[in-house]
Parts: sequence; C-alpha cells; structure tokens
Amino acid sequence: MIQVGVLRLIAYIINKSFKEVFIMQPMDVSVLTRVNEWLAAGKPFWFCTVLATWGSSPREPGSLFAASASDDWVGSLSGGCVEDDFLSRLGANEFSAPAQIVRYGEEGGQQAISLPCGGILDVLVEKIMPDENQNAHFAAYLNCLLGKDVKVREVNTDTGVSRLSEVTEHTPAVSWQPEYHHVALRIGPARRLVIAGYSPVAEYCARYAQSLGFEVIICEHREAEQALCNIEGCRFVPDFAADYIMKSGNVHSHTAVVALTHDPRVDDLTMMEAVHTEAFYIGVMGSKRTSAKRAERLQRVGQLTNEQLSHIHMPIGLDIGSKTPAEIGLAVMADIVRAYRQPD
Repeated sequence: MIQVGVLRLIAYIINKSFKEVFIMQPMDVSVLTRVNEWLAAGKPFWFCTVLATWGSSPREPGSLFAASASDDWVGSLSGGCVEDDFLSRLGANEFSAPAQIVRYGEEGGQQAISLPCGGILDVLVEKIMPDENQNAHFAAYLNCLLGKDVKVREVNTDTGVSRLSEVTEHTPAVSWQPEYHHVALRIGPARRLVIAGYSPVAEYCARYAQSLGFEVIICEHREAEQALCNIEGCRFVPDFAADYIMKSGNVHSHTAVVALTHDPRVDDLTMMEAVHTEAFYIGVMGSKRTSAKRAERLQRVGQLTNEQLSHIHMPIGLDIGSKTPAEIGLAVMADIVRAYRQPD
C-alpha cells in the first residue's frame, strides 16, 4: 500500500506540465531566497509558518510562505485556498500585528474556509520590517536550509521578536506554547539529491526530484556527458562525484546520493565515499547479478564492511518491474521518498 501511494503521488506530479513543475527550486529555499532579496531591497514582508495540522493537509508543520504584497509572494501553506484568503486579507491591511496565529479549516472557527482535504492548520504570521538584525537573522536561516547549520528559531508571538538558538538532542521540529506566547522551530537542511554522473535515468530522477522539492546536484566530470547536462533548475558540478561528496558540507542528513551511470569507475567510487557521510539514502543502479558483483568489489577493493554495505540500496529503487529510464527514475525517487518518510 505504501508503494502504491507514493507512486500515485509521483505519477500525479509527472502529469503536470514540465514548465510549471520541473524548474522549481526546493520550495522553502525559494522562500528564504526571496525573503533575503526583499530585505536587501528594504521591503517589509509577511512571513508565514505552518505550526500545526490536524487531519489531512498538503503541507506539513514548518512549511513556509511569504509575501511582500498581495501580488508578490512565494511558497505554499495549503496548495491554494489558504494562500488566496491570506493575500486577500493582506490587501485589506488586516495583518498589522508583529505576530499572530491564524487558524484555517475549523468549522465555525476564526476562518470559515473549509479546506478541500478536510484538514485544519494553524499558521504563524509575522510582519517583518527590514533592519540589520532581520538581515542577519534571515541570512542565517537560509544557511540552515542550505545545510550549513542547524538552529532553533524562537519567536515571541506577542511581540514578534525572534532569535536563533542552539539545537539540543531532544529539540522537536515544532514546539508551540500558546500560554507563553512562544514558538520554537528546528530549522535545518532542505532535502537534497546528489546524482553521480549524467544518464537518461539520471535526467528523469532529477526532474522527478525537483517536482518533489529536492535541491538537485548532478556531478559530471566526463566532458562528453557534460554537454547533455542542461536540466533547468539543477546545479551542475563538473567534478568527479566522489570528490564532491567528500568535501565538507556537500552531503548532510537530508541528502540522498545515487549513482546511475552503469560505469563502475563512477558508481563504485561514489558508493565508497557516500557510506562515510550522513546521507539518509545511498543507492546504485544495476541488476541483482551486477549488484552482487559490485558488493564483492566494494568489500575487496573499497574495504567496506558488511554494515557499510547494508546502507547501500542495490539494486536501487522500489521493485515495480521498471524497464525504461522513466520507470527506473520513478522507482528510484519513490524509494527515496519512502526512506525519507519512513526511516528504518
């Protein structure tokens, strides 16, 4: 049932136009990037964070949305209906407080909007006025999403004052204490997909991953293949994947690393480096027979232990009988989503 649900989700996204979906950056990174542009231009804006959801909801706690005006916005709270109401009220100058909590979807509640999914969500709305402190605050926030740091963002919902503090071992993703006017949000890296080498399968994986909100990085050191790396919205690194992976900060705990070239010189060395990182998913393409031979090489040449080998998905992807590059890419991304949402 899990596999079917994930595949239906990806299939739905595939059916949307490539122009609409596949050139996007990871959504929350896009929000923080735009926010920092507004701050640099001296523009005030409203910064919205989903605090809690009940029932079905298209966006999870911690999701972001921001607007500098009713016609200048970025991000998503619900997939459409909540954003429309928020922007309408913003145009009517209804959000003047430094910070406030808005609830959507509850029958007879503060907002009469009924969400199509039947869910309820609470949203923190902050009015941000540009100054040096806010510039530094949101620049640091963006660095967290880019994998350069992990912090707790604390907001006083009465005064609107916010600060970044250190993460402790038991810090929850979202902590909201209405009686103390206090919200704490753990902020860390956005999801990232590192692809070792270009191939037709790699191209489909990259496009699917973008549609799912991943930052996509394709490492390709081979000159002939570099000319084929023209997927808009992806970051291309003209380096050997293993060299890129071993550099500090390039692979964090929200990163998936996949090797999809069928070239052992690329795929094997990528695996040897990837197992020494915090990547939540590591996988390499190949049949069961090819994978068995690769496992033997990785032990013999790479000196990998059985425990390290157990972290590598080979053959890669969900077993859906995939044959074509598009189907293999679909199976790979479905397995990555499964591993992210339901870690072992």
